Amino acid sequence: MTVIDLRSDTVTLPTDAMRQAIFDAELGDDVFSDDPTVNRLEEMAADRMGKEAAVLVPSGTMGNLVSVLTHCARGEEAILGDRAHMFLNEAGGMSALGGVHPHTVANQADGTIDLGVIEGAIRGGNLHWPRTRLICLENTHNNCNGSPLTPEYTDSVAALAGDNGLLLHLDGARIFNAAVALGVDVKDLTRSVDSVQFCLSKGLSAPVGSLVCGTGEFIAEARRTRKVLGGGMRQAGIIAAAGIKALEDMTGRLAEDHANARRLAEGISQIDGLSIDMANVHTNIIYFDLAAGHVTVEQFLAQLAEKGIKLLCIAKPAHFRAVTHYGIEEKDIDETLKAITELMNRP
Repeated sequence: MTVIDLRSDTVTLPTDAMRQAIFDAELGDDVFSDDPTVNRLEEMAADRMGKEAAVLVPSGTMGNLVSVLTHCARGEEAILGDRAHMFLNEAGGMSALGGVHPHTVANQADGTIDLGVIEGAIRGGNLHWPRTRLICLENTHNNCNGSPLTPEYTDSVAALAGDNGLLLHLDGARIFNAAVALGVDVKDLTRSVDSVQFCLSKGLSAPVGSLVCGTGEFIAEARRTRKVLGGGMRQAGIIAAAGIKALEDMTGRLAEDHANARRLAEGISQIDGLSIDMANVHTNIIYFDLAAGHVTVEQFLAQLAEKGIKLLCIAKPAHFRAVTHYGIEEKDIDETLKAITELMNRP
């Protein structure tokens, strides 16, 4: 059975070119900075982000954690949105492992945080309070409909951070999706941040890996943080080789995923018993709801799974997510819509 897996863009498989690059990769010990393939990837990543240096880490979660722990001392505070992946879905790492206090404020529907709200969250010098050190943003914003944050918004937060002696970290797991959606160079989205991490293993389809980018001084310290977290890898060129192909070959095709997401959303909007807000379809992530009284969530997922279609219910009572990615084609979207329509029309 052909499987149409729409649970996440983390389920992508490497391209044939990536597999060949892995086979051919020149290797060395990355902890000694002796792996030429890793070194090349890090140079490429820094250049693409407009930063001085980069370091390869196994995952986006580690990339964000490395960044926060490098920026913040124990007992200091990071301001971030209450719907941020770093807050909701990274196992509380900043507090559990770093003693960094997450100060959450409300995300708006488009993934931004009101500047006045951020400013109001910045602590003064009262000895009862943790010291505010860092602001964190997310682009695209996963839990806010995959919304892209504009360069102008990020610049405005960076300016606010600078005026208050704070740093700005960007969780750019899907930063290339944001650049494509907004029609800008990715550097425009990262130019004013102090650090950024982006994933190779989502829309870019590499099997594993993320990059943290920033100043040379920051990255030198981030390497030490990576080591503390157990992220120092040896012949990591087998990972980096696929990442190089991801940066060379895969960023330009993300518009296809966005088009397929919109096609899926438009189809869902026409199916009785399902609801979706088309104004919140921006990139490759869509959310929709199942109305009560048709089928249960369990029936909906199980009966689609019988046809090889995988979705996620991510919130009660019946809030679903679908993510398009490399390997999902227009015909798969049509097959998914056909299956959902048949399911919802059963007596």
